[in-house]
Amino acid sequence: MAAERTLSTARDRRATVVSSAIETFARGGFHGVTIAAVAERAGISPAYVSKLFSSKTRLFTAALDECHRRIVDTMERGAEAAEDTSPEAVLHAMGDAYAALIADRDLLALQVKAQAAMAEPEIAEAVRRGTAEIATFAATRSRADGAAVQRFMAYGQLCHLLTTIDAFEIDAPWAAMLTEGIRHSPPEGGERS
Repeated sequence: MAAERTLSTARDRRATVVSSAIETFARGGFHGVTIAAVAERAGISPAYVSKLFSSKTRLFTAALDECHRRIVDTMERGAEAAEDTSPEAVLHAMGDAYAALIADRDLLALQVKAQAAMAEPEIAEAVRRGTAEIATFAATRSRADGAAVQRFMAYGQLCHLLTTIDAFEIDAPWAAMLTEGIRHSPPEGGERS
């Protein structure tokens, strides 16, 4: 019984550290954050975090892997909620679910910070792995052809850019042109547009 409790506690602490890493790295980036900063956010000693993750890179990639897992889980919930089961409708529902997910900007910011840190081979591999997982899931779950999945992924990257630069809040012709018809969720606490 004590061994189960210890494993559960270790698993819980690991999940707490990974969630704290998502938040901390989303704000400070890979190079700007220390293990100590993540540990402080998690309320756990830096030594324990280092015991769970042998390096800052491993901690960052664990956070990124969790980010990708949350995206795929959200896309699945979107697909399940789709009233129309055509490939286009399922992709649309997945996109809507993802737009709501990134109302908490940490997952979006972590993805942007990961792309900026791809000079680190382990991070580059985690970005590729996550992109492959998301694209493969979108294709398999929606039954869409390659061109439709390519548009879905490209549209998602445009949404990332527009959300990152707050284009939905800019009153200018270029912003209106680029945001026309794009669904998004404002930062948590704001109104949905």
